[in-house]
Amino acid sequence: MADFAAARLNMVESQVRTADVTDVRIHDAMRALPREQFMPDARAFQAYADLEVEYAPGRWLLKPRDVSKLIQALRPMPGETALAISAPYAAAVIEALGVSVTRVEAGAELPAGPFDIVVCEGAVTCAPEAWTARLAIDGRLGVVERSGPVGQATLYVRAADGLGRRNLFDSFCPVLTGFKAEHGFAF
Repeated sequence: MADFAAARLNMVESQVRTADVTDVRIHDAMRALPREQFMPDARAFQAYADLEVEYAPGRWLLKPRDVSKLIQALRPMPGETALAISAPYAAAVIEALGVSVTRVEAGAELPAGPFDIVVCEGAVTCAPEAWTARLAIDGRLGVVERSGPVGQATLYVRAADGLGRRNLFDSFCPVLTGFKAEHGFAF
């Protein structure tokens, strides 16, 4: 039987804190949440490894390092609202920080919003406009955008005069099923 409590502590100490995730609220939430419960029993042993884990066909949990850095960049605050798209673990961490979270699967009909935070675990080629349209003013979207071998964790921020975008860090998360780029013929 695996010692998941020790593995959780080790994950925070060796993968999260060492990646410049300084928000102790995130540390505390990740130490308390049983990450193994977000994946099939046959893959529970991978819950605290430094890798993306497929929890359903075509759906992945981000590496602990990546999900913690993405959540820190989103700056979740108690009382805010979030839309978690194919992001079960990220949703639970954000919820533990006092944010009201609505969960949906990628490709499903989205609630109207607006939301202070939109987050997705797993990569997309480009953040869909339907996702950025759900952001409130000062709302933040955290997602990995990937069209080649390396993806970029990306932060979008909605302002009164438009949408800003900033790359955060490299990520190798697989692209979610249904969100790969269609490459056409070009001269």
